Amino acid sequence: MAVGPPSPADSPGPDDPAPGGEGGSHTKVMLGAAAVLVLAVSLFGGNGGSSPEASRPPLAVPASVPVASARPPGQAAGQPAGRQLPRSRPVRLLIPKISVDAPFTDLAIGPTGRLEPPPAHDTNLVGWHAKGVSPGEPGTAIIAGHVDTATSAAVFVNLGELEEGDVFHVDRADGRRASFVVDSVETFEKDDFPSRRVYDDTARPEVRLITCAGDYDHTAKDYKDNLVVFAHLL
Repeated sequence: MAVGPPSPADSPGPDDPAPGGEGGSHTKVMLGAAAVLVLAVSLFGGNGGSSPEASRPPLAVPASVPVASARPPGQAAGQPAGRQLPRSRPVRLLIPKISVDAPFTDLAIGPTGRLEPPPAHDTNLVGWHAKGVSPGEPGTAIIAGHVDTATSAAVFVNLGELEEGDVFHVDRADGRRASFVVDSVETFEKDDFPSRRVYDDTARPEVRLITCAGDYDHTAKDYKDNLVVFAHLL
């Protein structure tokens, strides 16, 4: 499994918002096209008590990220979502087709340069890259969840049932609901993961939902594939 590049600094700069910060002019750290995107994706499986979830490596994310310029202030409360939203922390993920109704936790890049996974003890929990794009902002927001743990199925166990045209929602701390439509659902071998396609920044607001897939490798204590849902803001 490849080793991720060094992580960006965890401390916000003088013009950076605190993770999940709201409103005003700010800059955002993005997973961008200028980076060399090397991914060792290890989201987040446990399959039938093979070994403790904690023994599996977390998700490696690209570093060398550019900083976007400040954007204009967002809409007033109660206005329609439109084609993009200002920055706001996501609070709940709703995927009606597969009965997902899950709260969010912040995910940070750890000392190994990898995005730490959501806690394994809570099977109904998703995480987002809190130093990256928030769902609804222009760019690519990353939402990750376990497919299972060492003891039971988890929040994204049925993620592969989504299809092009399906709609899911992210409720945000600013009171807005960002609705996304699925563009595609694809499975990639972890050894041949298309990092640029998944993580490159985009002009419109997009989301990637990511989890493990494929066969479980008992030697590596990891799934062999990743499932990625590509979606954009309605």
